[in-house]
Amino acid sequence: MESKRNSVQFKVYGRSALFSDPITRPGGEKFSYQVPTYQALKGIIESVYWKPTFIWYIDAVRVMNRIQTESRGIRPIKMNDGSNDLAYYTYLRDVEYQITAHFEWNLNRADLAYDRNRNKHHSMAIRSIKQGGRRDVFLGTRECQAYVEPCEFGEQESFYEKLPDGTSYGRIDFGMMFHGFDYPDETGNKELTVRFWMQSMLNGLIAFEPPASISMRRVVRKYGEGYQFKQFTEGVNFSSELV
Repeated sequence: MESKRNSVQFKVYGRSALFSDPITRPGGEKFSYQVPTYQALKGIIESVYWKPTFIWYIDAVRVMNRIQTESRGIRPIKMNDGSNDLAYYTYLRDVEYQITAHFEWNLNRADLAYDRNRNKHHSMAIRSIKQGGRRDVFLGTRECQAYVEPCEFGEQESFYEKLPDGTSYGRIDFGMMFHGFDYPDETGNKELTVRFWMQSMLNGLIAFEPPASISMRRVVRKYGEGYQFKQFTEGVNFSSELV
């Protein structure tokens, strides 16, 4: 796959993952999607390295291991009285993904224009991947600890790349899935929007459409005219002598 400017490549793996389908949540039990969502992968690279100066875009992911699920009995806390309830969560088991992503400047953050140093952020992102990330990395939910390592996207063979007879595995459609959120500080709009799209996988590869091209959207929350995300001001949040 053609590498884009500012791109990074890495793999993430763990014993379990839970990319929960929002349809299953109202009943108090969570059921994982079969594959990771765009937003979950974006959260992983943001845990590795992120600054409000730029926005990460996920280009593609390769599903390396066979998709397997397992159910576990969970005792979540009830919201009304603090006691425990009984629920079953369905997790993905033994997962590994290869990811390629790139960053672009957040043009809505004019206050951070001084920090738009392409080589600096790209080098720091690569170093952070080699070190396993700056913050804890998890696969969809906090109890699913994950590990990050650098890799070359496309190396090794995916379980879904070829059938035993040598023919290609083909296309798998997952139907309509959650894609991600449009946050006000990234779009410049005073509203939080959720995106959905028809996700599919071809021979283990999922190529994501960029957020701007997604047509299925729904506004979750509108913010008032007085809403303003945190601004960085010279002499208050930073000194030009240190930039």
